[in-house]
Amino acid sequence: MNEEKTKSSKDAFFTALNFFNNHEWYEAHDAFEEIWNSVDGDERQVIQGILQVSVSQFHLSKGNLNGATILLGEGLGRIKTRTNINLGIDLESFCKCLEDLLRKLQYKETLNENDKPFLKPLD
Repeated sequence: MNEEKTKSSKDAFFTALNFFNNHEWYEAHDAFEEIWNSVDGDERQVIQGILQVSVSQFHLSKGNLNGATILLGEGLGRIKTRTNINLGIDLESFCKCLEDLLRKLQYKETLNENDKPFLKPLD
């Protein structure tokens, strides 16, 4: 039973990761929210940060620059002090990407496709 739950959790995480990396922000939010409801402590904080980044990107896709900037900053704040948490993704490179994007949003710089956040699986 426990092994099934672990496999189910890994499948859910993989699904959420794919939604996020395919820029399906709304779906990523929903998928990560299910995971968020099943974890606690620092893992919960990191997942909540990823949720906030997903919502920020959804806002950005709808032209809500202010909402995107605020949520991106909040998400980054939750994650960057917890990059040692092993969720199977490179949280350090993710935070670097988010910091660059946040700076561009704050200074209203032109964004391109490479500025979209990406969750890189650990090798």
